Amino acid sequence: MHPSKARNHPTTCTPQCAPDAHGDPAMLLECGREQRLIGDVLHRLGQGAGSILTLTGRPGHAQNALVRWGACRARHHGLRVLRAQATPTERDLRHGAVLQLLASLDGNDGRTLDALIGHDGPPPLPGIADVLRCAGTAPTLLVVEDVQWLDPASHTWLQTLLRHFGPHLPLAALASSCGGTGAFDAADGAAGPAHRDDVPARHVVVPPLTDRGVAATVRAYCGTPGDEEFVAALTSATAGNPAVLRDVLRQFSGLGHQPDAAHLPQLHALTAGVVGDHTVRALDGLPSEVNSVLRALAVCGDLLDFTRVHALAGARSLSQDRIRTLLSNVGLTVSVGDKVHIRFPASKARVIEDMPAAERADLYGRAAALAHGAGVNDEDVAHLLLRSPPLAAPWVVPLLRRGFVAALRREDHQRACACLSRALQESLDPDERSGLTLELAAAEAVARPDAGDRRLRELVRNAPPTGEVPSTGAGLGVRAIDLGLARGNSEWARSTAGEALPDAGPADREELVALFWLAAVRDDDAPMIPVVPPLPDRPAPPAQAGARAWQLATEGEDADKARKLARIALTGDPGESLMMPRLAACAALFATDDHDEAVHGLDEMLVTARRAHLRSVAARVLNLRARLHLCAARLDAAERDLDGAERALPPTSWHPRALPNLIATRILVSVEAGRPDRARQLATAPVPAGGEEGVWWPSLLFARARLAAADGDWAEALRLSLESGRRLLRRQWVNPALLSWRPLAAEASVETGDPAEARRLRDEELALADRWGTASARGAARLWTRALFADDRDQAVRRSREATELLRNSPARLTYLWSRLYQAGAEAALGDAAAAARCVEEVSRTVAALPTSRLATTARTLSVPAAPHQSGAVPRTALVPPGWRALTEAERRTVLLAARGHGNRQIAEQLAVSRRTVELRLSNAYRKLQIGGRKELYRLLEAVEGPIADAC
Repeated sequence: MHPSKARNHPTTCTPQCAPDAHGDPAMLLECGREQRLIGDVLHRLGQGAGSILTLTGRPGHAQNALVRWGACRARHHGLRVLRAQATPTERDLRHGAVLQLLASLDGNDGRTLDALIGHDGPPPLPGIADVLRCAGTAPTLLVVEDVQWLDPASHTWLQTLLRHFGPHLPLAALASSCGGTGAFDAADGAAGPAHRDDVPARHVVVPPLTDRGVAATVRAYCGTPGDEEFVAALTSATAGNPAVLRDVLRQFSGLGHQPDAAHLPQLHALTAGVVGDHTVRALDGLPSEVNSVLRALAVCGDLLDFTRVHALAGARSLSQDRIRTLLSNVGLTVSVGDKVHIRFPASKARVIEDMPAAERADLYGRAAALAHGAGVNDEDVAHLLLRSPPLAAPWVVPLLRRGFVAALRREDHQRACACLSRALQESLDPDERSGLTLELAAAEAVARPDAGDRRLRELVRNAPPTGEVPSTGAGLGVRAIDLGLARGNSEWARSTAGEALPDAGPADREELVALFWLAAVRDDDAPMIPVVPPLPDRPAPPAQAGARAWQLATEGEDADKARKLARIALTGDPGESLMMPRLAACAALFATDDHDEAVHGLDEMLVTARRAHLRSVAARVLNLRARLHLCAARLDAAERDLDGAERALPPTSWHPRALPNLIATRILVSVEAGRPDRARQLATAPVPAGGEEGVWWPSLLFARARLAAADGDWAEALRLSLESGRRLLRRQWVNPALLSWRPLAAEASVETGDPAEARRLRDEELALADRWGTASARGAARLWTRALFADDRDQAVRRSREATELLRNSPARLTYLWSRLYQAGAEAALGDAAAAARCVEEVSRTVAALPTSRLATTARTLSVPAAPHQSGAVPRTALVPPGWRALTEAERRTVLLAARGHGNRQIAEQLAVSRRTVELRLSNAYRKLQIGGRKELYRLLEAVEGPIADAC
C-alpha cells in the first residue's frame, strides 16, 4: 500500500470508485484543504502513528461527504476502517454508535457486543481492548459521522478510547459534527484530557461555498454558466450550503430554466421550498420541547431574548443551553448576543406554516403580550397582534391605532387598514367601534376602495338613531355619507341620505338634507324621494349654507347671496364639520371671484383631512386648489397640487364618477403648460366604467374639446363641447363661471360653417355671465366671444380693452394674460405698436419662468411691429442672449427666478427641488451664458426684457 499517495489527489477519490460512489461530487467542491488534512491523517496512520481530525460545519456542508471520502481512500490503501453514524433517532439507544464500530471487527463473535449491551458499571469498558488489539495487527481508522448525536454511553466509550491513542499506535480517528465541538475535541464532563498531548489532533470548520464555488455548481448542474446576478442571488438564498444548493439546482435545471436574472422569481420559490424541506428533516428526532422553542423563535425570536422565548415556549425539561446547542447543531439557528435567530427566512416560514392555526394564533397572542411587557417597539408588537386572536387587553387598541398612523405616514395603506381591522376584533363600546369603522373606511379608500364603500354602507345601516346614544356617537352615519360623497359615489350618497331622513334627529336631519342636495344629480329623469325637503333660500346651518351656495353657483344666480352663504358654511371648526359642504362652499367662492377666501378654506380643510387621514377628501381639496392655481396662471403650483392629489389618492383608487374631474384638470394644465402630448395621452386613456354617469363627466368632455381645438380638430371640438353643455344643462348647471363651454362651441360652429349657432351661443354666454356678474365671468365671456362679432378694427380694440379692464383686477390671471395677448394683436392691427408692445412685454415677463407654456409660445410668435424709440433711448435688442439656447428648460426657469431676486431657498420651494439642485442649475447656466453671477445675469436679461419684476 502507498498511503502517501493520499495527498496526491486532493479532489478525487480512487481510480476504482465511480464519480458518484460517495454522494454528489459537487459536495466536495472547494474542499482541497480538508482533503489534504485527511490525506495527512492517512499518511501518518500508514506510517504507524495515530492522529485525530474532526470536521465540523453547518448541516449540509461537506463534513460528512469528506469523512466518507476519507474512509474510501483508507480502504483503497489497505487500512482497516471501523465506521459508525450517529442519528437523532438512536440518541436514546445505549452504545448505539459503538455497536456499529464493533460489528465490523474481524473475528468478533458477538460476545463483546453482548457484554457491552449489558455493561452498566465502571471501566474497563467492553470492546476497547478489542479495538486496541486490532490496531496492533493492522492500521485502523475510526470514522464517526455526526458525533453531535452520539448517545451518552457511546460518547463516554469513545472518550475513553481516545485516551489510549499514542504516537506509536496505528489507530486514528476521523469524525464529523454539526454546529460545534464533537466528541473527539473535548472531554465533555469526563475527567482528564480527551486524548494524550503527544497525539496530533485538529478541529477544522468546513466553510460554505464561495461565489466561485456556487458558480461552479451552477455550471455543473445547468450545463451553462450562470450570470452574475443569478449567482449572487443563489449564494444569498442558500448561504452557500452545498446540500441546499444541490437540491435547488436539481429542481431548477429539471424544469428547464436558464441560470439568469430573468428566472430569479422561480429560483426564490424553489429555494424557499427546499430550505423548508431541509428544516423539516432537521427537526426529525428532536425533542418536542426543541420544536416548541423553534416555533416561538419563528414568531418572536428577532424581538425577544432567548430567556423570554424559552419561557414563552413552556420548555421545562431541557435547559436553555441544551436547546440552544441542539438547534445550533442542526444548523437552524445562529446566536447573536442574548438572542437566537432562525438562519433562513424559509425555515421560519415553514415552521410557522406547519403549526395548527389555533395554536399559531395563540402563540402570536402570547408573544404580543410578552413583547409589549418587554418594551418592544409598537410596530413589532402590532405585527404580532395582526396574527393573534382578540386579547381583551386595554393596551391593544391604542397600540394598533398608533400602528395605523405610522403605516399611513410611510404610505403603507394595506398595513394601516390591517391595523384598524384587527382593532375592530377587540371588545369595544359602540361609539368607539363606529369611530374606528369610519376611520377604516377612509383608509380603505386608498388600499381597498370597494371594501371601503361596503364598510360605509354598513356603518350607515348600523348607525344608532340620534338621541339613543351619547353625543359622541351621534352623526356617525351622516359622516359616513359625507365620506362616501367625497369618494365620488354621489348616487349612493343621495339615496342613502334620503333613506336615513325619517329616523334622523333634528341636527342630523339638517345635514342629511344638505348632503342629499349636494349629491342630487338633478337629471330630468332622476328619481326623487318625496320626503326630502328643498334647501331653504337662506339656510342658517353651515352644511345647508354650503350646499345652497353651490346650488346658486351652478344656477348662475345671485353671486352675492352665494358668497354670503359660502362664508357661513366655512364658519366653525373644520374638524367638527362635514367636509363636502365646506368643499362646495370653497367651490362657490371660486365662482364668485373670492379666490383668497376659497384658498384659505381649502387650506384649512387640507390640514383637517390630513390630520384625520381622510385621503379622498384631501385629494378632492387638492384638485380644486389646482384649478384655482390654473386660473391664477400658477401652472407649477397647479401641477404640484395635482401630484399631491394623486399621492393622497392614486387614480386607481378614485371612484369612477369622480376620476373624470382629476383627469380634466390634468388635461387643462397640460395644455396650458405646453405639453400637448401629455394632454393627448390623458384624453385618450380609458376611464373606468361608470365615469360617464358622474357629475364631472362634462368637465372631461370640455377638456377633451379644448385639446381638440388646440389640435385644429374643430368637428371633434364642436361635438365634445356641445355634449358637455348638454349634460350640464340636464343638471341645470348654466353658470359660465364654472365651465365656459359655449364660446368654444361657438368658435367650433364658425369653423364648421354654422355662424347662426355661433351667434346664439355667444349671446347666451354674455347674458349668463352678466347675470352672474363677477368680473372674471364677464371678462372671460367678452374675451372668448370677441372674434364672433363682425367688428371693424376700432370695435375689436374696444372689445379687447373692455375684456382686459374687467379681468385686470380679477383673480383670473390666466384669462387676463390671454386678453393682453389678444389686445396686442388688435392694437397692432390698429397701428398702435407701442400699446401692442406693452401688452406683449407684460405677458412675457409674467411667463418668463414658464418658457414652454402656451402663453409664452404665443407671445414669442406674435407679430408686433417695433415701436419707435424715444430720442436718446437705447433700443433693446431682439437677439437671444448668447448661450441661452444651450440652457435646459429647468435651467431657464431657475435663471429667470434668480434674476427676479429670489434666493436659492425660495427658488427650491417654488420649483419643488433641493437647494443643491438650484445651485447646480445656476452654476451650469452661468457657465453657458459666460457670466460670473447674479448681477451680470440681471443686466443680461434686463437688456432683453426691460426692467425685471417679480410677477409670481
